[in-house]
Amino acid sequence: MKILIADDDPQILRALRITLTAKGYTVFIANDGAQAIAAAIDHHPDIYLLDLGMPQLDGIEVIQAIRGWSQAPILVVSGRSGAADKVEALDAGADDYITKPFAVEELLARIRALSRRVVQDDTSPVVRLGDTVIDLAAHSVTRVGGAGSEAGAAARQIRLTPTEWQFIEILIRNAGKLVTRKTILTSIWGSEHVEDTGYLRLYVSQLRRKLEADPANPVHILTEPGMGYRLEGLST
Repeated sequence: MKILIADDDPQILRALRITLTAKGYTVFIANDGAQAIAAAIDHHPDIYLLDLGMPQLDGIEVIQAIRGWSQAPILVVSGRSGAADKVEALDAGADDYITKPFAVEELLARIRALSRRVVQDDTSPVVRLGDTVIDLAAHSVTRVGGAGSEAGAAARQIRLTPTEWQFIEILIRNAGKLVTRKTILTSIWGSEHVEDTGYLRLYVSQLRRKLEADPANPVHILTEPGMGYRLEGLST
């Protein structure tokens, strides 16, 4: 099982990495919020251990970004003991909260409890958008037919760029739900780009051109004006 630990305290990172590795977990570490999001996208951890007071992006922003595309359990490990901090983290999408300093055995028990919630068989689904099949695990997109296609015609592979993959995966994992512009921008490019909505328009246009039967009249990748985007018509 993969665990991502994000904390700006190198001693805690070192201690937790040694402890969890010894328990058989595969551990990834991040020193700040921006690194945490990048590691989340690269490694798709099964469980997250996040500090709140990190540079670049704080823990709340990281939780919100992760929840834009993943439902993996999040355990906040923080020196903030106030009730308001706990409520804010849990409302943002965290699953549990432990206060520093903590007993290692308690931390391990909470990780075991969260690990029982992890869905092992549906983390990388194969889905369809009309005549297009998207395999998240294999990173493959295949157009299997469509209007005007001849019977028995060979399926056509469609190439997505790494950023397009990140974008469509966020939408797929939130199919039918509004995903805000801020969530997408923060998840892919970081908090310093939360106002760069031109990025979104560019990539939405490219994805529609590749995935929609009629890009000028999309039926799957829909814009919610002034808010964000929604993916409709997804089937498994």
